[in-house]
Amino acid sequence: MEELEQLISNLVAINSVNPDLVPVAPGEAEIAHYIAKWLEGAGLEVQIVESIPGRPNVVGIARGTGGGKTLLLNGHMDTVGAGGMSHPHQPVIRDGRLYGRGAYDMKGGLAACMVAAAAVRKQRLRGDVIFTAVIDEEYASLGTQELTKRFHADGAIVAEFTELQLILAHRGFVWLEIETIGRAAHGSRPDLGVDAIVKMGKVLMELEKLDLYLRSNPTHPLLGSASLHASLIQGGYELSTYPDRCLLIIERRTLPGETPGKVEAEILGIVEVLQRSDLSFQAVVRPGIDRAPLETPAQAEIVRTVQAAAGKVLKHPLPIAGVPFWTDAALLSAAGIPSVLLGPSGSGAHADEEWVDLSSVQVCTEMYLATAVEFCR
Repeated sequence: MEELEQLISNLVAINSVNPDLVPVAPGEAEIAHYIAKWLEGAGLEVQIVESIPGRPNVVGIARGTGGGKTLLLNGHMDTVGAGGMSHPHQPVIRDGRLYGRGAYDMKGGLAACMVAAAAVRKQRLRGDVIFTAVIDEEYASLGTQELTKRFHADGAIVAEFTELQLILAHRGFVWLEIETIGRAAHGSRPDLGVDAIVKMGKVLMELEKLDLYLRSNPTHPLLGSASLHASLIQGGYELSTYPDRCLLIIERRTLPGETPGKVEAEILGIVEVLQRSDLSFQAVVRPGIDRAPLETPAQAEIVRTVQAAAGKVLKHPLPIAGVPFWTDAALLSAAGIPSVLLGPSGSGAHADEEWVDLSSVQVCTEMYLATAVEFCR
C-alpha cells in the first residue's frame, strides 16, 4: 500500500494539465517520462508513441509466453486546469484520502494499472497485458485514437473513476452549429433589416422542447435518457445595426444506437418547420465533432472475467451501471476491443477540491491483476 501511495503522490506532484485547455500548461511530457522510467524499472517492455509532437503516450507491455488473450489497461495522463486550487500539485494524504489535481481523474487509476501491470510479469501468463498511458483525453482523445491504430487486444479496462462499479455503458455526444441568416440594416430601418438573433430565438425555443421531450422519455436501462443543450452563441456587431447572422453551437448527448446522422436530421427537421412557418427565416446546420456512446454486452468475456475477479478479490460481484460522461472506452470499443470502465472512489473531478480514496485504489490494483490472470492465462 505504501508503494501505491507514493506512486500516486509522485504522479499528482507532476503538472500534466492539458495545454489545449490551458494554453500555458506543460502537457504530458514530464509525467510520460516518469511513467516510462517506472515501467522500465519494473521490467516491462516500454514504447513511446507520439500522436502530438512533444506529448508522448507511454505503452508498457508485460509479454506472455504465447497463445493467450491480450488484455489492455488504459488511463489518461492529462488533467484539467487547477481552477481555484491553492496548491494543486502538492499531494496531501489525510484520513485515507489523497488530495490534489488529478488524484481522482485519473492518476489513482493510472497508478493502479502500473502496479498491476508490473505484478503481471511474475505470473507467467500466456497472453500479453498492455498498459497505455495516454495523452489528451480531456480534450480530443488523440492519444487513444492513435494507439488503437497500433495495438489490439481481446478486452480492455479503462481505469476512470467509477466508485468500484463496473461500467458497461456511457453516453456519446454530437456537436452541431446552427447559423441563422438575417439582413444587415440600420436600426432605424426595420423595413430593410432581418434580425438573425431574433430568428435564433425561435430555434432555441424548439431546442428546449426537444430537450424536454428527450429527458422525459428515458429509453436506456443504464443511461436513462438523451439530452440537448445550447453551448455557445454569438451574433451582432453594434447596437444600431440589425445582425445579419447568429451562430449557435449545441451539444446533443446520445444513447447507444443514436447516430450523428439521426441527431443532424432532428435539427434539420426543426429548421424546416420554422422555414415553413416564417418565410423570412433562413438557417444552415453544420456538423461538428462527434463521439459514439459505449455499450458492452453483459455477456462479453471481459465483463464475465472482471466479475469472476471480483468474486475472488471482494467475495461478491461488482454493481453494474452506466455513467453520463464520455470516455476513451468508446474509442477502444469502436476499434473492436470490448471495453469496460472500472476505477476507484473519490470526489472532485474538475472541481476545486479533488481526492481519491486510497483503499479503493488498492482494490482496483488487485482487481486488474486478478482479471489479467484469468483473462490471459
